[in-house]
Amino acid sequence: MVKIVKAQFQTAGKLYDFGTGGLDLKPGDKIIVETERGRSIATVVTPPREFEDSHVPEGLKHAVRIAEQSDLASAARNNAREQEAHAFCIRKIKERGMEMKLVKVEYLFDGSKAIFYFTADGRVDFRELVKDLAHQFHTRIEMRQIGVRDESKMIGGIGICGRELCCSSFLREFEPVSVKMAKEQNLALNPTKISGQCGRLLCCLGYEYETYCSLKRCLPKCGKLVKCGNAEGEVVKQNIISGTVLIKTDDDRLVELKGDSIKPEDISERQKPPRREGVGKEQEKESRSSADTERREKPRDRDQKPGNDGEQRRERDAAKTQNQQRGERGSRDRRSGKGRDKDKKEPK
Repeated sequence: MVKIVKAQFQTAGKLYDFGTGGLDLKPGDKIIVETERGRSIATVVTPPREFEDSHVPEGLKHAVRIAEQSDLASAARNNAREQEAHAFCIRKIKERGMEMKLVKVEYLFDGSKAIFYFTADGRVDFRELVKDLAHQFHTRIEMRQIGVRDESKMIGGIGICGRELCCSSFLREFEPVSVKMAKEQNLALNPTKISGQCGRLLCCLGYEYETYCSLKRCLPKCGKLVKCGNAEGEVVKQNIISGTVLIKTDDDRLVELKGDSIKPEDISERQKPPRREGVGKEQEKESRSSADTERREKPRDRDQKPGNDGEQRRERDAAKTQNQQRGERGSRDRRSGKGRDKDKKEPK
């Protein structure tokens, strides 16, 4: 049997499995563990659980010891070095005019490497910046580009609900969120209302999505015809929280009905207008297209009124056309010589 605990390296970070190594651990303890990047300090999240040897994860690493006072002092020194490196890097970024935003600096527990997290719209050539950082801090430098959601998780903040951001307080992994989730919950599709600090859709849209979907299955959809008792009409609104629907009767009355009182056999589709007998689909399309053509070719009402701009414009166009025709006839007559004999005097 092997005892395994789950530990995290930062608040709301990913959980990792570590063997207890014979130590008596409890949630909240600081421990020194072996990782791929070397030794690091982590916080125990769950109490130890026993697993059979056949169910132990492959490559399981064990806790080295419970963190001592010297280990905590070393972690505090690393935090101070991170603040210093953060300020120096920002100054160099401004001097070089680089289009990037530094988010966070992280030193490994043994100080052998410094990781600089940044965001940028595209690829950034930071080779000269790395040289400046390595010359200043005399350690290995790693530049790591992250997304805007990871940036909010690292920085933290207060959401529009007034609480600390979910991603920086308890949300360990990002789940995909879509606009469909907001539609199913009848939320206003205003980007400023459904977007978080990172500019992406709120993670909390997915918390109640499945609940709303299950509740909506018990209610008739909008546009359905419902008959319940003395009330009969079309569903115009759903109230998912209260489990009721609002129907509009034939006499334009609004009646609220409980979803539990509506049976499946009381729900029907709205009848479509009957198709004319003897008329095929192609004939219907031709009749609709001809009606649309007549509607487009039909002069507007304002052009049919006497004395308005449309009639005056038509009169001017007709007069202009007549003048052009007279001018063309006159030019043809002059070219053909017609009318010259009239100007000649008859010999006496």
